[in-house]
Amino acid sequence: MKLVIASDIHGAAHWCELLMQAIEAERPDRVVLLGDLLYHGPRNDLPTDYAPKRVIEMLNSIAPQVVAVRGNCEAEVDQMVLDFACMATNNSLFDPLTGHTLFLTHGHVYGPGLHGSVSNLPKLPEGSALVYGHTHVKVSQEGPDGIWLFNPGSVGIPKDGSHSFGIYEDGAFRHVILGEA
Repeated sequence: MKLVIASDIHGAAHWCELLMQAIEAERPDRVVLLGDLLYHGPRNDLPTDYAPKRVIEMLNSIAPQVVAVRGNCEAEVDQMVLDFACMATNNSLFDPLTGHTLFLTHGHVYGPGLHGSVSNLPKLPEGSALVYGHTHVKVSQEGPDGIWLFNPGSVGIPKDGSHSFGIYEDGAFRHVILGEA
């Protein structure tokens, strides 16, 4: 199972376009979107090339591949314009290769308490992964109780200096910096 994992696009069309190019090159089985897709949010400045309507078109073009969760900036109107479900607080995928569960969430309801995410870990079996966004900071580390913590960083408004997304393949996570892939 190969996944492209992205979070916090925040309507940044230029960076979403680079993400779409990476998706085409990576050819994943699924694209995981961890929320905050269209709106920049009241605490953020407008991202470079803020164009949510262009982001809508790009994301809708891959709708059959998408597994998404709701971020703290999603609203009912986002669901009205997106062709995939995006309003669930969490979702999960099972990796048949490893037998592990990937718990997908934005990071404002469930999270590990790192870099401003809420400290509220769901009960997960050992070997599972908590895959979250929200903080705009990349994370890939072991957490409590044998849970792997993975944050792909932010596509549109990074807070750690680099626009990024993640790849999950063969049971392992890695970060990819947009514009370098």
